[in-house]
Amino acid sequence: MRLRGYSDKTPKPMVEVGHRPILWHVMKYYASFGHKDFILCLGYKADFIKEYFINYSEYVTNDFVLTEGGRNVSLLSSDIHDWKITFVDTGYTACIGERLQMVRPHLEGEEMFLANYSDNVTDFHLPPLIDRMSKEDWVASFVAVRPPHSFHVVSLGENDRVNRIEETAEADLWINGGYFILKQEIFEYMRPGEELVLEPFQRLIEAQRLLGVKYTGFWKNMDTFKDKMELDEMHGRGEAPWQIWKDPKQT
Repeated sequence: MRLRGYSDKTPKPMVEVGHRPILWHVMKYYASFGHKDFILCLGYKADFIKEYFINYSEYVTNDFVLTEGGRNVSLLSSDIHDWKITFVDTGYTACIGERLQMVRPHLEGEEMFLANYSDNVTDFHLPPLIDRMSKEDWVASFVAVRPPHSFHVVSLGENDRVNRIEETAEADLWINGGYFILKQEIFEYMRPGEELVLEPFQRLIEAQRLLGVKYTGFWKNMDTFKDKMELDEMHGRGEAPWQIWKDPKQT
């Protein structure tokens, strides 16, 4: 409902930023670092996402040459020609933990895998964190970011009397940014029906095997219509930090 006019007909990851859905922007981010084997855990309006990629048009975001009055079109570049995308319908009501359990067979042979909520973008430089995960004994890690807004924190006393109201700045809080690196061991900490960041992560905390990396660079989620408009404006101005694929130095 917070995306006004989109969520009733379009799954959130398919709401467009510029000419492509935010899901594409997230996948393009990973592909920029060489990670091009994707598993999509589908739920709400799974058919919408399947049809988008089955009928994918490279011409929307790539330069091309048109000849013979339009009978011949030659692409000068390509977005997804070397991507492998596995589409798995994990159900309408499944939580993140349940979705991961359902796609586990597709992760066989992988020491680690990357996971994402697919509704936020960042310019976080991924390779050092992957390298750290491969060398150290962590089971899971995530990027911790500052929330986009500050909050007015209220302190209450007896008889509901307000003792204090103060603004909590972004620097005082860190939240889960939705960019995960998980080892196969994560499944040993999961039970049927559990949400990933609740019970399983709590067990990892107790075992001291959960890593959170603070990041103060660009990160933005698309939670509301206002967020979408801000991302659209950044894209329109050509000031979209998450589009690291346009800057080879970042990849």
